[in-house]
Amino acid sequence: MPGPDPGTAVLVTGAGPTGLLAACELLRRGVPVRLVDQAPAPAPTPRALSLWPRALAILDDLGIGDDVRAASVRIDGYRYFTGGRPLAAFAFPAWCAARNLPQYETEALLTRRLHELGGTVERGVRLVDFAPADDGVTVTLRHADGRTERARTSYLLGADGARSRVRERLGTGFVGSTYPMTFAVLDTRVGGSALPSGEILYYQARSGTLVIVPMLGDVFRILAALPEGAPAPGVTAMQELIDARGPRGVRITEPVHHAAFRVHARRAAVLRRGRVFLLGDAAHVHSPAGGQGMNNGLQDAHNLAWKLAAVLHGDSPAYLLDGYEAERAEATRRIVRDTDLQTRAWMVDGRVRVAARDAAFRLLDRTGAVTRFYAPVMAGHRLAYRPRRRTQGPARPCGGVRAGELFPRGVVDGAGWVLLLVVRPGAGAAWADGAAAMAASRRGVRTVCVALPAAAPATHCRRPGYYLIRPDAHIAAHGHPQDTPRLHDELRYATTAR
Repeated sequence: MPGPDPGTAVLVTGAGPTGLLAACELLRRGVPVRLVDQAPAPAPTPRALSLWPRALAILDDLGIGDDVRAASVRIDGYRYFTGGRPLAAFAFPAWCAARNLPQYETEALLTRRLHELGGTVERGVRLVDFAPADDGVTVTLRHADGRTERARTSYLLGADGARSRVRERLGTGFVGSTYPMTFAVLDTRVGGSALPSGEILYYQARSGTLVIVPMLGDVFRILAALPEGAPAPGVTAMQELIDARGPRGVRITEPVHHAAFRVHARRAAVLRRGRVFLLGDAAHVHSPAGGQGMNNGLQDAHNLAWKLAAVLHGDSPAYLLDGYEAERAEATRRIVRDTDLQTRAWMVDGRVRVAARDAAFRLLDRTGAVTRFYAPVMAGHRLAYRPRRRTQGPARPCGGVRAGELFPRGVVDGAGWVLLLVVRPGAGAAWADGAAAMAASRRGVRTVCVALPAAAPATHCRRPGYYLIRPDAHIAAHGHPQDTPRLHDELRYATTAR
């Protein structure tokens, strides 16, 4: 067996959406990447469908957002039924609408972008083992022809799915549980009664829940929750489930894909050890309720890639990477909690509990709470990371956007750090000159100055101040003129001196 090669900056295992995005984000930031996948070809099955606005914003930055929108189906809301009768309807504001696109189409667009950036996917290459060290990771790879290769990389990213070899070799647990049910899924063209193309329909019955999801080309996904241990239904049995639970007159005419699976809610006990990271399904799996799985993996990749690039380029200290596990574990816990609530609503049985669930849905419908409060959460607009240092916020809290939250798009966009200074025209701004000088002394930070009140609609604050915005659009620090010593500390924490 040959000795290890001189090394690649980052080795990514797994060429699903998460691994592809991680590779693309690193390449567009000038980091050499090697992407390997043990499968001989991309999977042809639709699998994950939903792309929510936060994930779409990430794909916009990558340059393929418009292609995703052109190829996908827009989802503007959910409609619920109980016992065949209308129960509740939840509309999504336009800024919260999701797009449905089969996973293989998303992967194809990401792969095309990968090639444009000079990358490639090495197919039929399986990670066998790895040996981490303080200055890198030595990996053992097995090629499709049986050849064994030893290679050297600065960082190893395990995006190799729910049965992750990287997670296994790390020896970390995959904690959580499995739901006591089976899901049967059928992607098919239908005849008979027309189905809406922009809504997901939930038919809740005492025998279980049936979900109808619009896809491309007049194809619909029929998802049925079955009792634990129930045999996987064939096409005929799925038609019987539609007749029993779903809309009248809908007929299966042309099945495209058929499968059955168990649903888990599990998280890796750790997401990082030294120079080895877990992301995507290797780090977490959860219910398909709400369509968050692929989105969560894409956000893992986005969060980690810019940090790795900043560290490898010397723009940020190595301890910046410590934030990956804390931030993504926090986000995943919230998603697992929310999807668990939705999934358990599908599992409700018994007259009293069904009546209580239905009453809750009617109340949510009447109050508009889902549209106003929960749709932005599903869309990813409310994604925020808890501040971990006192200096990330102002000494006197204000009602504006806070550290950890996403800064509204459009005011500042870009791949690097931005120091946004909000000043009042005609007033003394010596503090702003000092803040700009601080930023000029740090690597990879550019300064943008905006006048009040023009910035107020984005910041929700009418006071002068600063916003240190990370490359992923999260606010690293916020304060007011008297807080500039705190800004100095945050710049030193996040970036290195020129």
